Amino acid sequence: MLDTHCHLDLYPDPTRTALNAESAGVFVVCVTNLPSAFLAARPHVRKFKRVRLALGLHPLSAELHTDNELSQFKKLVSETSFIGEIGLDFSREGRDTRDKQLFSFRFALRSLCKQPKFVTIHSRQAESTVLDLLREEYPQPVVFHWYSGTLNNLDSAIADGHFFSINPAMVRSPKGRAIVERLPRDKTLTESDGPFINLGRKRIEPSDVRMVDEALAKIWNVDAAAARQIIARNFQQLVTPLKKNLLKSGND
Repeated sequence: MLDTHCHLDLYPDPTRTALNAESAGVFVVCVTNLPSAFLAARPHVRKFKRVRLALGLHPLSAELHTDNELSQFKKLVSETSFIGEIGLDFSREGRDTRDKQLFSFRFALRSLCKQPKFVTIHSRQAESTVLDLLREEYPQPVVFHWYSGTLNNLDSAIADGHFFSINPAMVRSPKGRAIVERLPRDKTLTESDGPFINLGRKRIEPSDVRMVDEALAKIWNVDAAAARQIIARNFQQLVTPLKKNLLKSGND
C-alpha cells in the first residue's frame, strides 16, 4: 500500500505510527511544513525502510517562512528526492498571507531547478494559480494532494500530466467522489493526510489507505489487489525519472 502524503511528525507518537505503517506494509511519504521540521525529523526517519521524508514549505506556515527557512530549503533540495508539502492556500485560513505564499511557492519551484522530484502540492482555492506557476517554473509532473477545486481546473491539471492523491475523506463525500471518478486511472495515487482526518472517533493511520484502495476498486470495477497494482505502477512512473530504487532500504 502507498501513503503518498502523511504528516508523521504531527502524530502524538510519530515513531509508533511509523512502526505501525511498516508492520502493515505501507510505503509512506512523510511531508513536512518547514525545512527546520525536515531537519528535526530526518534522524528519526532514517531507521525506517519504507518511509521517505519530504522537504516542505507549507502555505499555511507562510508567516514562518523566514530568510533562514528559505535558505535551508534551497540548500536541502539536493539532499532529498521528495518535496512537500508546498503550494498555495487562498481559502479564508490562508488569505492574509497570500503574497508571502506566492513568493515562497515560486521560490520553492525555482529551487528545484526543473529537476525531477516527487512533489506533493497543496492547492486549496488556488488551483488555477498553482497550475500557472507550475507551467512557468516547474514543467514536471507533480501530485495534487486532496484536490478540491473545479472540474475545469481538474481537467487542465490532467492535461498537463499531473497526478492526484486520494484519501478516505474524498471517497466518502459526493464532491470528492465526483473528482475521483473523473481521474484517469494512471494518474491516481493514495494518501492518508494523517493526522488531519478522523475515521469516526479514530485518528487516521497510513494503513487506512486500504479504504481508498477498496473504493477505487469499486469505481474501476476491479478487485482491491488490482487497484493496488495500478497505484503502485503510477507511483513507479513518477519515481523512475529520479533514477533511484526508492522502495529499497535507505532514505533520500
